[in-house]
Amino acid sequence: MRIPTKHGRVVLKGNLIMTIVTMEEAQANLPELVAHLGSGEELIITQDHKPIAKLVRENPPARKPRKAGNCIGMIRIVADDDEHLEDFAEYM
Repeated sequence: MRIPTKHGRVVLKGNLIMTIVTMEEAQANLPELVAHLGSGEELIITQDHKPIAKLVRENPPARKPRKAGNCIGMIRIVADDDEHLEDFAEYM
């Protein structure tokens, strides 16, 4: 399935989305084309109707899972510090 776009055309092959542009379109609009690539999408650059290059947007690196206890010792709570609340007595 082909879909015309502002720059080039989009081809859908199964779950894969490919944007196909000419070398001239790529040179004139490369920052915009790359900015609109989704994760895992491909940008195919052609010359004389033949593919000569393929750009693929990389997936962002997977975030490491959080583990309990990472912030131990970073925060200190003083239990007997009610003195600062006296100024706010009228609001409580």
